[in-house]
Order: sequence, then structure tokens, then C-alpha cells
Amino acid sequence: MSANPTASASPSSRGALGLAILRVVVGIVFLAHGAQKPFEFGLGGTADAFAGMGVPLASITGPAVAFVEFFAGAALIVGLFTRWAALGVGIVMVGAIAFVHLPNGFFAPSGVEFPLTLLAAATALVLAGPGAYSVDARRGA
Repeated sequence: MSANPTASASPSSRGALGLAILRVVVGIVFLAHGAQKPFEFGLGGTADAFAGMGVPLASITGPAVAFVEFFAGAALIVGLFTRWAALGVGIVMVGAIAFVHLPNGFFAPSGVEFPLTLLAAATALVLAGPGAYSVDARRGA
């Protein structure tokens, strides 16, 4: 048996598996954060929190971010409208970095480290697409 568990897999199947893992994990993160806003904090509480962080138009952006994160996260998990879902959460991360995290430096928990990583992952999915193990691939998109 080879020491490399992917040695027998083709480069394209390894790439497809890598995209699936990235897509599902990023989707879970966004689905969880998106669900937290309306179901734990409430949309009003989310808007209030956004206002307290200095996010413009918090009564609109708070709920909008919650819905983008929730539905785009779910779409990423199954690989449906992947590029659009990744673009949506990528835009959310640009806003999070610009309005909330940048003044706090680089390192977590308050700095740009985590949202920057999520932005990079979303950008990779916009560029690479969903991969073979996705609803998008099954529907020929």
C-alpha cells in the first residue's frame, strides 16, 4: 500500500474532492453564522449589533447579511449556484473586513484573520467553481 492515500486517484478527482471539501466546510460556516443571526440574536438584535459596530444602514444590512449567509451557506454545501453563492458571501466578508475587523488588526478573534480566510475561500470557489461533486455539475451548470 502506498504511503500517499491519493496516489491512485487522478489529479482531476483529487481536485474535485478538494473543491467539495472546501465548498462544504465554508458552506457550513456560513450556514451556521447565518442561522445564528435570526434564530439566536433575532433580526432586530442583529441590526442593533451591526449599528453598534458602525455598519451603515444596519437595519437593512443586518438582516440582508443573515439571509445571504444562511442561504448561500446552504447552497455551497450542496453545490447549487456555487459561484453566485460564493460571490455573495465574499461580498459580505469584504464588508465585514472593511467595517468591523480592519481596525482591530490581523489576529483573531477581532482582527481580519478569519474573515480574510473566508474571503479567500469564497474567491477560490468563484474562480474554480463547484467541482464535480455538486448539484451544479449534475445539472450541467
